[in-house]
Amino acid sequence: MLRAWINWWVQVATLTWFNLASVPQRRGAVAAAMFGIAGVVGVFVGTLSIAEGFRHATTTAGSPRNVIVLRGGSDTEMVSILTGEEVRWIADAPGVASDEHGPLVSAEAFAIINLPKRSTGTEANVPLRGVGPAAMRVREGFRIVAGRMFDPGKDEVIAGRAAAAEFAGLEPGRRLRVGRQYWRVVGIFATEGGLAESEVWTDVRGFQAAYKRRNSYQTVLMRLRSEALFPVCREALEKDPRLNVKVMRQDEFYREQSTLVTNLITGLGSIIAGLMAIGATFGALNTMYSAVAARAREIATLRALGFPGGPIVVSILFESVLVALVGGLAGGLVSWAAFDGFQAATMNWQSFSQVAFTFDVTPRLMLGGIACALGIGLIGGLFPALRAARLPVAAALRES
Repeated sequence: MLRAWINWWVQVATLTWFNLASVPQRRGAVAAAMFGIAGVVGVFVGTLSIAEGFRHATTTAGSPRNVIVLRGGSDTEMVSILTGEEVRWIADAPGVASDEHGPLVSAEAFAIINLPKRSTGTEANVPLRGVGPAAMRVREGFRIVAGRMFDPGKDEVIAGRAAAAEFAGLEPGRRLRVGRQYWRVVGIFATEGGLAESEVWTDVRGFQAAYKRRNSYQTVLMRLRSEALFPVCREALEKDPRLNVKVMRQDEFYREQSTLVTNLITGLGSIIAGLMAIGATFGALNTMYSAVAARAREIATLRALGFPGGPIVVSILFESVLVALVGGLAGGLVSWAAFDGFQAATMNWQSFSQVAFTFDVTPRLMLGGIACALGIGLIGGLFPALRAARLPVAAALRES
């Protein structure tokens, strides 16, 4: 039994070598199949790297210890309004952490300003956030990477690193028009990735004066002493008769905000890659059918010499899968070189503002692209392989 099994695989190896040795004679058809499969994988990986990069920007934006509080019934910061008195009540919630400067509670205002994109020059919606000193302590990894921090009470702003890279006019020293006023950009800040780097920040008091919002805010961001205290904090705020608020973990809030865009990009990318995969599959079928037809006499001779149909089927499948693997690897590597780290921005339809992010070609996407290529190779080689195994020897000897 073992001897027969070993002999069977020896036959497979012999036939596979025979198939690969004839590839130079069919290099045009083989190259066309490789290019087709590489194109499928390249589009698949490149398109989904957009969704992966956007997802990464939003999922790294929040901490499970951070809590965001909006007006009840609000889905975004744009439509939320909280008064100064309500902010004080919210800050008294159980479980709120403190440091040497006081409670880690940041009451923030939010608006949209228009800035031109560097790539196209077209106007885009950019988030403008009014913050106090606690905003820097609530967000992890906040630091000034160029220029300086804005001075409270002055018409000054700092820009997120991603926003400064994507939009024109945010270099330190430039003047930024907000409504009828001009504010000076004095610094560039960074956090541990996430959405904050797509924003422009200024002093909340100056923001309220510029937009005539008096003592009102859009959201409150606060840090808890422990993740486990979130249910206690939420219950206390939502049951407080003085308040009508919606309480969410910050990471869950941003994840919910990104769902529409990520699903749209993933869906469109999958449809485009799927249509291309159908074309590539037919290309692989044509290549392998051509290979079988061109070698009909050789295959018939091998069968006449005693090679059974099983090893013939497996050897042709091996060839098809190997062609697909090479094409898939080539497409994945080209996509990685072209797209990984590419800076872009897209509209977040939940907040109606631009989010700057980088394309992210992850190992998972690469493996998914290669798996897609192998699937095309298997399907493209299966039917020609079955035809080769079933073709009568006499008929095969009469072909070509």
